[in-house]
Amino acid sequence: MLLNFDRLGWWKYVLVGVTVLTAAFLLLPILFIAALSFGSSQWLIFPPPGWTLQWYSQLFADPQWLASAWTSFKIASIVTVLSVLLGLVTSFGLVRGTFMFRDALKALFLTPMILPVVVLAVALYAFFLRMGLGGTMIGFVISHLVLALPFSILSISNALEGFDKSIEDAAVLCGASPLEAKIRVTLPAISHGLFSAAVFSFLTSWDEVVVAIFMASPTLQTLPVKVWSTLRQDLTPVIAAASSLLILLTITLMALVAIARKVLKS
Repeated sequence: MLLNFDRLGWWKYVLVGVTVLTAAFLLLPILFIAALSFGSSQWLIFPPPGWTLQWYSQLFADPQWLASAWTSFKIASIVTVLSVLLGLVTSFGLVRGTFMFRDALKALFLTPMILPVVVLAVALYAFFLRMGLGGTMIGFVISHLVLALPFSILSISNALEGFDKSIEDAAVLCGASPLEAKIRVTLPAISHGLFSAAVFSFLTSWDEVVVAIFMASPTLQTLPVKVWSTLRQDLTPVIAAASSLLILLTITLMALVAIARKVLKS
């Protein structure tokens, strides 16, 4: 190898130091939020004067917070299923298709990843307002699906490109139909890609706030929108509790992705 960590000399200590500082810069705000959620003060004061669980009790006792969390979960679950199904079909076409402008079409599908979210939010808001879908569950699902689908296509396409198609062809030669070979041979082989697509799609919808703000209505809002609106009105530690739970769920799902990819590939 051209670069070997053990042969870098004193430079390896510099790299370790930069890595530690970068990790601290990214993690410390998260740790502060988690600490504030257990603080006994009714204001967001750090360090907390004492420790309590009352903010989590208030969070789970408030029907508005629970309704927002349930709305986020429903939307994210629907988006996950649709994203994986559409991403699977699209990935087969992009990876195995031989049509013209295939690369251009793939780039088009990935556009929501590089387009500024606020630009996409304004465009979706104007379109759904004209279609009468603003502030509706259908509008939420479609707008979140637009954001989640690129992650699904990337994950499934990468897994499909790493799969040896000759194995699927061998199953067909042994008597399986093309559809049966895909279901019983190909899908289990790319299950790590499907799992990653599902988790990333869920998290994309679950954590989305910019598009959700444009799509929300007084009777329908997701948990991130509830956090945002409450933050503008009152700096209660309940916000820190809700944010901590959002972060915890995200970290848990990301850890499951890493573990699943390692297990399924071994």
